[in-house]
Amino acid sequence: MATEGEIMLKPGMVPPPPGEESQTVVLPPGWQSYLSPQGRRYYVNTTTNETTWERPSSSPGIPASPGPHRSSLPPTVNGYHASGTPAHPPETAHMSLRKSTGDSQNLGSSSPSKKQSKENTITINCVTFPHPDTMPEQQLLKPTEWSYCDYFWADKKDPQGNGTVAGFELLLQKQLKGKQMQKEMSEFIRERIKIEEDYAKNLAKLSQNSLAAQEEGSLGEAWAQVKKSLADEAEVHLKFSAKLHSEVEKPLMNFRENFKKDMKKCDHHIADLRKQLASRYAAVEKARKALTERQRDLEMKTQQLEIKLSNKTEEDIKKARRKSTQAGDDLMRCVDLYNQAQSKWFEEMVTTTLELERLEVERVEMIRQHLCQYTQLRHETDMFNQSTVEPVDQLLRKVDPAKDRELWVREHKTGNIRPVDMEI
Repeated sequence: MATEGEIMLKPGMVPPPPGEESQTVVLPPGWQSYLSPQGRRYYVNTTTNETTWERPSSSPGIPASPGPHRSSLPPTVNGYHASGTPAHPPETAHMSLRKSTGDSQNLGSSSPSKKQSKENTITINCVTFPHPDTMPEQQLLKPTEWSYCDYFWADKKDPQGNGTVAGFELLLQKQLKGKQMQKEMSEFIRERIKIEEDYAKNLAKLSQNSLAAQEEGSLGEAWAQVKKSLADEAEVHLKFSAKLHSEVEKPLMNFRENFKKDMKKCDHHIADLRKQLASRYAAVEKARKALTERQRDLEMKTQQLEIKLSNKTEEDIKKARRKSTQAGDDLMRCVDLYNQAQSKWFEEMVTTTLELERLEVERVEMIRQHLCQYTQLRHETDMFNQSTVEPVDQLLRKVDPAKDRELWVREHKTGNIRPVDMEI
């Protein structure tokens, strides 16, 4: 990797003979001129690494005239840009790659300086982001919402360890946790159903109990109704438990039955794309290193030839130049493949996060509706229970202790002649 201030040559380009330009033209501070293999002169700012075909003026960094630039040059490998471009524009895509503002004037340096990369992009875990210190904040894909597709591009430090967790993995964990919560809610309702069934069974059993069955009169009728109301209430609770099963528990359990399997497929798909991205990134770094070595070799051989320290022939120079050019082409190809992989990963991330978001909204709404159904059934059960005790209440209001005493006396009387004192 070139250091700051080091002149980066396009593969196949060599500096002009020493002193040729300096004898005729005075360049601004920091600028040097070089000749391309075709003999065309270009200029490099050794401080900023800016390159241009036009001779710079007295103001550093500004060409003497705005003349046209060679359109056949490959784009700068700044932030891993090549011929492939992301499917989404940078202003709306979080992970899209930004070209530097100097691309139109760059000569096509196949290996950007550290300063350029630092100013424009930053690579984290093989993903290229705009550098936060120099790039304006990107427009959100869904500006009016706190949407999944806008806030889960970077990796997050794992609170359980020293590693990191991808943003997509956080979303996936959220979905799987939601699935688990839904399952536990279903189990909770099942326990509620069991309680209702046991309660109904015990009520029905108690209604058949013979205790106090010999009570007579209007109180006896009220007591018989009390026991009958237990049987009626048991039936109400049985119906309530049946509806809880069919209208609450079962839908909760069956909703997204194959959800975990679908999420596993989705996880593997995104993970594979991320692995491919990492592989392409490694290939870029390898090609970048190879290009640096080829450029260094070309520069060394050229300097040795110029100062007559070696018997290297022009053919050796040409061979080294061809290898340097080939290394530059390999780098651009690797960069293009990297950008394609990142673009594909970006597209799939947007699509998948939007789908996960839709599924989560659907899950929450479904649970809300079925819990509302639970409360509605509960209210209905209370109403039916109330109806079972209303006859009891009516009979209790009719209980007349005096009348009960009269009826009992009439039925069980033994005579109304009272005893008298014995006489001697």
